[in-house]
Amino acid sequence: KEHFSAPTIDTNEDGSFTIKVQKTGQLIHVAQDQTAVQALEAAGVSIPVSCEQGICGTCLVKVVEGEIDHRDMYLTEEEQAAQDQFTPCCSRAKSKMLVIDL
Repeated sequence: KEHFSAPTIDTNEDGSFTIKVQKTGQLIHVAQDQTAVQALEAAGVSIPVSCEQGICGTCLVKVVEGEIDHRDMYLTEEEQAAQDQFTPCCSRAKSKMLVIDL
C-alpha cells in the first residue's frame, strides 16, 4: 500500500465560479466550499477520480477557455502554464468561468 498526501492549501479566499461543458453547453456552478469534481458529480457529470488531492492525474480534464488556479502536484510547471488542462479534484478557476472539453 502506498499513501500520498498533498500539502494543505488555504481555501479561505476561494470564490465561486462556473464550469461550462463545451459539448452540451451545460453550466455548472462551483460553490466556494466545494470542489469542481463535487459540483460536476452533483450535476450528473461523472469524472473518474482516485486520490482527490491532485497527485495522480486520474481526473485530468481539458480546458478550452478560462484561467486556472492550479493546485495540483501532477502537472509540470510548463503544463500548468499552458492553461489547457486541470485537475478538478483540487484546482479552481481564477476566471469566472472555465469551459471544459467533455
